[in-house]
Amino acid sequence: MASREFLKILRSARQGDVFAQQELATIYLQGHFNTPIQPNNALVWLEKAYLATLSKNGPGDLQGHAPNNPPSNPLSELFTQLVQIPLAATFGSPSFHFAWDRFWELAVEGSSEARWQLANLLLNPKQLDLQEQLATWLNKQLLCDDESLAKLQTQCKRYLEVIAAEESFLANKAKDLLIQLQPKNELLTSLWNNWLSSQDESALQQAAELGLTTAKLTLGLRLAQPKTHTEKKNGSSKSNAPLKKAVHWLELAGKDGDPHAWYALGEIYRRPQFSGYSAQESDRCFDRAADLGHAEAQFRKAANLWRKRDKLEEKITGLQASYWAWQAHQQGIAEAHALLMKILLSCPNPAQNAWYTLAQCAELALARHSDHQLNGGWMLMCHRIVIANQFNFSKTELLLAEIDQLQLEHCVVVDVRWELPKILPRLTQIETTQQRRCLFAASKAVEQLATIREPNDAEFLAPGEGNLRQRRYRFERLSQWLRQNFGPQLAGKKSPIKSQGLQQQI
Repeated sequence: MASREFLKILRSARQGDVFAQQELATIYLQGHFNTPIQPNNALVWLEKAYLATLSKNGPGDLQGHAPNNPPSNPLSELFTQLVQIPLAATFGSPSFHFAWDRFWELAVEGSSEARWQLANLLLNPKQLDLQEQLATWLNKQLLCDDESLAKLQTQCKRYLEVIAAEESFLANKAKDLLIQLQPKNELLTSLWNNWLSSQDESALQQAAELGLTTAKLTLGLRLAQPKTHTEKKNGSSKSNAPLKKAVHWLELAGKDGDPHAWYALGEIYRRPQFSGYSAQESDRCFDRAADLGHAEAQFRKAANLWRKRDKLEEKITGLQASYWAWQAHQQGIAEAHALLMKILLSCPNPAQNAWYTLAQCAELALARHSDHQLNGGWMLMCHRIVIANQFNFSKTELLLAEIDQLQLEHCVVVDVRWELPKILPRLTQIETTQQRRCLFAASKAVEQLATIREPNDAEFLAPGEGNLRQRRYRFERLSQWLRQNFGPQLAGKKSPIKSQGLQQQI
């Protein structure tokens, strides 16, 4: 049975609420509220939100709507959600035409996520059947002939090369796909097929010597396999020749950008029987594999960093380890989740936290800040209360945390040692969409207030938000005002004070 909160969001989405439509798309995409992951449904609701936003703001807002544009654009967040949808999984959806057009627009404007999705759909050899269906669809829907399709594939190949040259989480995927798309002449194809069909060692050797990355990796892994009892009996078990040859071929494959080659090298350098044994070199190879996106290497690197955390010169202990553990967990490594639980705090349910009621009042105040004439300092304090509830901050952390510097890719970092040196930093997981939303809204508010300051906002004109004493005083005044104005509303009663300005009430 669907939860009440999900049904409430669904009802609002059906009534045309753009925010609810986007939130519903996120639910279908990430499986919140025990909802099955359904990319097609997520795409349908994003199309509805797009059309509603477009009709409300006009076609002029389409200019410059790539996800990396400033958040002032009403379509920016929507397209950030859109590029997270697996495009290949939505083929056949009634909204696929919408997704196809938007993805190409975003790719032209420089979105790496959109470029990767299109390249993966049009070029990935594992999706040949889908590419044939797509060619038929393009011919019927867009009157796109084989020559036009070839031009699109060529453009996607250029996009892949650009992504591979960038320093982003998609670079490793792009390099891997480029390896699969290496030009294979007839000889290479024949040699590789001969190896696959008859396990011909000489064919594998020739393919590796001719530069086929997959053949280099396969040959290196075969040479690195431990000897069987029969092989040891027939030959010398002390010889390092096979391992040295394995290292040679794996290094060549690693230089081509293959993460599995670097991981295998790391294991070889850890073998006691290998004459070139080196724990330091092994760690370097594992690090290279982790940088290229190898899940097991990422977990190994995370565990190594966490084990050596006391010896590392980190500004915040455990931050590097948590990042690599999170990367490994994103790729399905079960052990990485257990390590994350050791490093990061978890608080996915804000209703269980101490600031829940006050945070609800603060959210209502932010939604109606113009009616209540909230100035910059009070708005920032409201955002602080909302964030404190989502991540279960203490009162000191609520008052002192730098809200525009809290969010990293995988967690929230609370470091108040600039004011209170004895309080250790705290790392907390970002687990829900609402947590990311409140951090995004707070950062946006800080940016806006830094550029547009109100003439009568004397408190915010002061450097920063003041010291701890000043922030505590502002917090106490604001808390009293929030409870007086919005507490009765949360209890189901009418507020005894009508929409008066904040300065008139306190």
